[in-house]
Amino acid sequence: MTGPPAAPRRRRWRGARTLSTRDKWVLAGLLGIPLLLDLAFVWIPALGSVLLSFTKWTGVGSISLQPCGSRPTLPGIPEPGCVYGVQNYNQAFTVYPDFWPAVLHNAIWLLVFIVLATPLGMLLAVIIDRGIRGSRIYQSVLFLPVMLSLALIGIIWELIYSPNYGLLNSIIGRTSNENLIDWLGDPNLNLWAILVEATWRQAGYVMVLYLAGLKALDPALREAALVDGANAWQSFWRVTFPVLKPINIVILVVTVIESLRAFDLVYISSKGNVLNGLELLSVLVTQNIVGETQRIGFGSTLGVVLLVISLVPISIFLYQVFRKEART
Repeated sequence: MTGPPAAPRRRRWRGARTLSTRDKWVLAGLLGIPLLLDLAFVWIPALGSVLLSFTKWTGVGSISLQPCGSRPTLPGIPEPGCVYGVQNYNQAFTVYPDFWPAVLHNAIWLLVFIVLATPLGMLLAVIIDRGIRGSRIYQSVLFLPVMLSLALIGIIWELIYSPNYGLLNSIIGRTSNENLIDWLGDPNLNLWAILVEATWRQAGYVMVLYLAGLKALDPALREAALVDGANAWQSFWRVTFPVLKPINIVILVVTVIESLRAFDLVYISSKGNVLNGLELLSVLVTQNIVGETQRIGFGSTLGVVLLVISLVPISIFLYQVFRKEART
């Protein structure tokens, strides 16, 4: 006859390991150095831009805490930096002629990315995910524009769009002086021409993000949809696409940020001068801060407006992430 079952042995939890002095220094370095770099290159310049947006300063001399116009200046000598209040914002919204065209062009940039680049990247990801022959080669070729710098992409497309010896004009037969098309100089065409460059790159980026989501998808979901009689189109929209909701949120945030910070392609195509039809908020910020006028305060105002607009999708993304963690 067997005796009563033995009581389960209790696990002895060991106490937390005491960190040595060396471990503390290593931990402080791993946490402190990135934090200091983040403060030095991100948060402090951002806070400085917010403060400078309420001033009138050309970058020469010091900044006084007195209101602008409160003290006389000698003829020919510019007034030193002074507190301008919200006048920079008032001028940007009401007087500055390039502000609202720049906002419109950024909105068009975002719309093209959402309507054209994102569906194109999704389509390419679905095709490659089906395991077609040579899919890895196609994936590398389509992702190549993402690995190239935006400066190099701008140079490549400048050769394509060149009115005299460009590839595009040669293909359509516009090579004579009477019928040349200036793709980057025409205000009615230059924005759309550069959007083709940006879409070429953005589609490859979106493709990789969607491809990562498709690779992580449980194959049992697709098999269940096929068993239920769903065709490929129904299986994608009713099974695959809803599961990709986290990827969709990430792509939406990335798309908004990419459309707002668009700068390199426009700057290279315009050779440093803002052309008519290519006004963007990021370009106007650079033009006012490091351009000939050097209106540091006004340029900082445009930068703050761009920062506030950028925080909207970032806040939505963080809200979705934290809400999901709270549910789990």
